[in-house]
Amino acid sequence: MLTVFLATFAVFLLVVFGMSLGYLIKRKSIQGSCGGISSLGLEKVCDCPEPCDARKKREAREARQRQNRIL
Repeated sequence: MLTVFLATFAVFLLVVFGMSLGYLIKRKSIQGSCGGISSLGLEKVCDCPEPCDARKKREAREARQRQNRIL
């Protein structure tokens, strides 16, 4: 049981080391895939009847920014 744990821990350490080495060499942060739900044109997974307050604020801020660009 302990050997399985140690082997798993070693694999995770190797993965983390590899990712950090990739960051140090390329100076590029880790990003999500280019696929996913947003590539289908969908903004969110659920169709909520009313957006949350944070989304309302963000949409209002974006609308103000678009309005300021026009003027």
